[in-house]
Amino acid sequence: MPARSRPLAQTRLRRRAAARRLAYLAVAALWVLAVWLAPAGPQARGAAAESAPEPVIVFLGDSLTAGYGLPEEDSYPALIQERLRAEGSAYRVVNAGVSGDTSAGGLARMDWLLRGRMDVLIVALGGNDGLRGLSPEALERNLEAIIAKGRAAGAQVVLAGMRMPGNYGRDYTRRFQAVYPALAKRHQLPLIPFLLEGVALRPDLNQSDGIHPTAAGARIVADTVWKTLQPLLKAP
Repeated sequence: MPARSRPLAQTRLRRRAAARRLAYLAVAALWVLAVWLAPAGPQARGAAAESAPEPVIVFLGDSLTAGYGLPEEDSYPALIQERLRAEGSAYRVVNAGVSGDTSAGGLARMDWLLRGRMDVLIVALGGNDGLRGLSPEALERNLEAIIAKGRAAGAQVVLAGMRMPGNYGRDYTRRFQAVYPALAKRHQLPLIPFLLEGVALRPDLNQSDGIHPTAAGARIVADTVWKTLQPLLKAP
């Protein structure tokens, strides 16, 4: 073949190969579109359901959530998981309770928690803020930041309220307690008015420290949380 003809022939071959690739891609695209738009049969729908990731409920809290002094299975988040399984629900519970954690500590952990899936976020923080006499205003700012991060990630946020005993002073206990309903109203959140409702200050339902629930107390806490949580969950 003459030297001048070689580049011309090579150009023609490249054009033909490119045309074949475009034709193949067009056919492939039409096939994918047809499959995507076609109604799925029972087997296809079943396979999709099996491969779908399970929704996750994250409990962000302190030692009350972590289940201090109790076997892991007796913590109230674990009891919630039992109820979900009994109902045939696909929700998986993540217990992100850390003993001694404050609202600032919970906020610091949010970015790490958001690396995983989070469909529902139960915020149960503030007890340690109150026990340390920290500012209710700082508590409110931290909780509001946690709420914003959870919502930005698409999670349904639920706020669990806390209260301080009267020996912290009437003004402080009033300001502290008011933080939770104010945030719930401002952000239109489901509110658990008091996480320890029916348990606090009852020696028969608390461990020797008078703060952390016994196994029986944890069951009552689980009941309290369930009343607010259950209506928010999607049917299995």
